[in-house]
Amino acid sequence: MKNLGRLTLEAQKDLHIKKQNKHRSKCCIEKNPNKTWDSILFSDYCIFQGDVRNFVRAGNKQEVFDLIVTSPPYNIGKEYEKQIPISSYLQEQEDIINKTIPYLKTGGSVCWQTGNYVVKNEIIPLDIEFATIFKKHNLQLRNRIIWHFGHGLHCQKRFSGRYETILWYTKTKNNIPLHTFNLDAVRIASKYPGKKRFRGPSKGEFSSHPSGKNPEDVWTNIPNVKSNHIEKTIHPCQFPVGLIQRLILALTNEGDIIFDPFSGVSSTGVAAAATKRRYVGCEIVQKYTTIGSKRINEILNGRKTFRDHSLPIYDHTKSPLSKRK
Repeated sequence: MKNLGRLTLEAQKDLHIKKQNKHRSKCCIEKNPNKTWDSILFSDYCIFQGDVRNFVRAGNKQEVFDLIVTSPPYNIGKEYEKQIPISSYLQEQEDIINKTIPYLKTGGSVCWQTGNYVVKNEIIPLDIEFATIFKKHNLQLRNRIIWHFGHGLHCQKRFSGRYETILWYTKTKNNIPLHTFNLDAVRIASKYPGKKRFRGPSKGEFSSHPSGKNPEDVWTNIPNVKSNHIEKTIHPCQFPVGLIQRLILALTNEGDIIFDPFSGVSSTGVAAAATKRRYVGCEIVQKYTTIGSKRINEILNGRKTFRDHSLPIYDHTKSPLSKRK
């Protein structure tokens, strides 16, 4: 069978249309990178259990993916990673980025969500380091999104960290070709929807958009995944589905292919399935691929098991724990 990475974009579209009657309703897991490329042709959801570098090496650098979105390991010694010198970590990440970007379609987007590398109470903002790497690929930086969340470790010798960043790039040059940005799909409630214009030809009319406002580049209504979160699994640093859901809705269209090179428990796959996009992920830990596949299949079977990006943040003042008695 022909490898997807070796097919033209037109051939990919034709083959995808022809395969609809053979569509697999479940997410597949593959351990052979060549078979993973083949599986993409006949499955809308597929996870390669192995190193992403082995997966991309098996392709032929054809532009396949509409969006590459991920949250890579932060090199802080979690169970799924071995902590190495920061210089070695960045070299490894650059190698992966260099091998992955050629598979991004012209006009497509890449979103790299990162935090801080911390050593002896000194922080190294990883997005600054990654920006240098992405700059070498002549991508256009559209936004540096700040994701603010309310829970985490309490520091004693510095202010507690409560944000991470998402670097959003497009594979364009001087805004050509136009990239996908579906603002109406991700609008949030306006602060003053009843406000009206007080002068000019539109005087007396509502000044805000009827569907809400642009969610801006500081996101505060998507909580991180802690013990009582509806999405919580055994993964120690889980990507909230709502975060990726907003990116997917805004930056892709139905039927597009989303790629996550560090898929973990496939939160990206869950968001893709919920929004009728296709998904390919890479993950080295077997138990994570098993959980990820199960989560995707739950969505495909009609069971919603995630927190939507549009929900308001919980008002902690309504909790009895907000007051000391």
